[in-house]
Order: sequence, then structure tokens, then C-alpha cells
Amino acid sequence: MKFLLISILLFLLSENTTAQSSLTTIGARTAAIGNTSSTLSDEWSVLNNIGGLARVSETNAAFSFEARPALPGSSRMAAAFSTPLKTGVLGVGVYKFGDKIYSEQIITTGFSNQFGIASLGLKLNYIQYRAEGFGTKGALSVSAGGIAEITDQLSIGAYIQNLNQPKLTNGERVPVKLSVGLSFKPAEEILLISEIEKDLAYEPTIKAGMEYCIHKKLFARTGFNLNPEAAFFGIGFKGWRLKFDYAIQYNNSLNFAHQASACYRLEKIRKSSNQE
Repeated sequence: MKFLLISILLFLLSENTTAQSSLTTIGARTAAIGNTSSTLSDEWSVLNNIGGLARVSETNAAFSFEARPALPGSSRMAAAFSTPLKTGVLGVGVYKFGDKIYSEQIITTGFSNQFGIASLGLKLNYIQYRAEGFGTKGALSVSAGGIAEITDQLSIGAYIQNLNQPKLTNGERVPVKLSVGLSFKPAEEILLISEIEKDLAYEPTIKAGMEYCIHKKLFARTGFNLNPEAAFFGIGFKGWRLKFDYAIQYNNSLNFAHQASACYRLEKIRKSSNQE
């Protein structure tokens, strides 16, 4: 029975994700705009596009949780910490998917720095897979990414996960995933993002999203994906030290997913910061 549950779970997830068994892009802001993360610079860059971490200007700690009521045992959670150094920004993150029957864990640490108009980053990941009755497998992988700010309105970002494609067992390797995106700000309060995500073994996923600043502290977001099809909505609030984001996702295979994230800035926001 447990083997059957694992098989069903992995089959359903393979219909909705590309890189590993579970989607590793995290953060409710990212989720609300269609899981587009290539051009974002925020507290979740250490787990998404490490290149975006260079533009984080305050020490912060963040937490996120996602639940999918129609599929028990498929919850995801993550925590991230980042702090600016004299040169560049250092980040640490942890991620977990699943339950006692099947789970995936990731521990990552990365560094990113600004070079002219581009921010570039590199990170080291330890990835662990565990299935009840099948044991535990782990591997070390390397990921890299960057974001280039072409103008004040236009940015291009790209990152590659598990570029060394480490071997697990019996010839199996951790999949490689490439994401390339473009963001455009036609007005100060509007952010438009498009992205293509490609796993070497699957057809590409096309993503798009929009973020609208209703007020200086309040945001509305929406997005969609093609292959597989999914719709996304969300809201966000950004205060002096605390930031809160919520996202809801719907697709025909797995119904609704809810994700909530919170970020606490451990030092006062600098007036000169142009983050986000």
C-alpha cells in the first residue's frame, strides 16, 4: 500500500514539476506571479536564483509553508537567512517536501555579488531523497545564476540548477534545470515577468506573472503557467521590518495549493536601498 501511495504521488508531481520530484522554487511572492523567479531579488534568492541575492541589502530571516489539501503528504516548507558582507551577500537555506513515506530535503549555502549592471551568484546544495522501504540517497550539486539590469525598467535573469548533474545510484542523476526570464516595469507600480523553465528531460514550461503595487505597502499579484497549465493569485504586505506574502495556485491535476511566507528584517531598512 505504501509503495502504491509513493508511486501515485510521484506520478502526479511529475505532471506538475520538472527538475526534481517536487518543485523547489519557493516563496509566496514568487508563487503568486506564476513561480517566476529568474529576475527577482529578494530573501528567497538563495533557494531560487542565487544571482538575485547580491541586491539584498539587509540581514533577514524568512519562512515559507505550502499545503495542498487534495494531496496529503505533499506539503513543502523552507527557511532562508541572508546577510550582506563587506563584499557581496551570503545566504543559507533549507527546504523540505513530503512526509514519512516520501520526502526530499535540500540544504544550500550561496554567495552573490554585484559586477556593474549584473549580479552573479554560486551555491552548493546537499540534496537528500528518502522513501520508506527504499532507503535514503544523497548528492552534492552546484547551482549558478545571474541577473542583468539592462535599464531601470528592463532586467534579464537566468539560473541553472545542479549543473554538475551528480549521480545518485544505478546511473541515476539529479536532473539539470535551466530557467531564463525577462522582467519589465512599464510604470513604478507595475512589474511584468515572463520566464521559460527547461528540464533536460521534459518539455519547457512557459510562465508569466504580474505584480501591482496597490499602495506603498500592499501588493496584488497574478500569473499563469503553460505545460502544465496553472493559474496563480496572491497578495503581499511589506512593513518596516516584517513582510508577509500569500499565494494560491490552481490546476486541474492537483486542485488548489496555498502558500504563505513571512520575512523579518533583522536591521533597519536603509534609505538608500533599492531592493525590489
